[in-house]
Amino acid sequence: MISPVDRLRKIVAKLRSPDGCPWDREQTHQSLKPHLVEECYELMDAIDAGDDKELKEELGDLLLQVVLHSQLAAEATRFTLDDVATVIADKLVKRHPHVFGESRLPNSEAVVRQWEVIKRSEKQERRSVLDGIPRALPALARAQKIQTKAASVGFDWNEADGALAKVREELREVESAEEAYLEEELGDLLFAVVNFARKKKLDAEQLLNAATAKFAARFRAMERLAQDRGLEIGSLDLVEMDRLWDEAKAGGELNRKH
Repeated sequence: MISPVDRLRKIVAKLRSPDGCPWDREQTHQSLKPHLVEECYELMDAIDAGDDKELKEELGDLLLQVVLHSQLAAEATRFTLDDVATVIADKLVKRHPHVFGESRLPNSEAVVRQWEVIKRSEKQERRSVLDGIPRALPALARAQKIQTKAASVGFDWNEADGALAKVREELREVESAEEAYLEEELGDLLFAVVNFARKKKLDAEQLLNAATAKFAARFRAMERLAQDRGLEIGSLDLVEMDRLWDEAKAGGELNRKH
């Protein structure tokens, strides 16, 4: 009996065949890039939703992207899906000698340090520990990744308090900055905030997404309050909107407590 993964591979090969799907046949590695990014974000939404049915579906959509890219490479006799699986399996074994070998490590921080050492030995063409970080990462995620890489060789605050003090320092510089330097100082402040989040073992990208979602929920609640009272939100002044905002916020806090 054919395995589900082999069935998927055969389906994708059929879609890419001369008598397959015109859209699938037109795709290239480059043309599929936006779909790959979109599927990753949809998968993250499914994880946040905590719905197993949705999570299973989105994992399948992401797997499809892997199979499609592998099929494109196989058609050009470059590599296959089996090659992709072999590479990642070999990498996992090599980078986990504390699991598949004799060595043992005390905690996850030691695992991360060992991972970086092994990775650098494999990527000897890289001159900096920062090489290899994708430029296309979202800004907060890229900042945190760069900070983590720098920390892996000891360039880091000993405690989170040091990173928090840097946030306060950068905030003071924003407050006193001339207009010509405001953009740079705001960037430094954002970078410092990301660093503090990292030291507290929090993900800055997820934190901002959560804060944005909270703002959006409260704003929609404010709009509903205005609509219920026959008010047009765009015609209200800031004082009136602030009152509605406080009501929406209070309602959200009440729902959270219950």
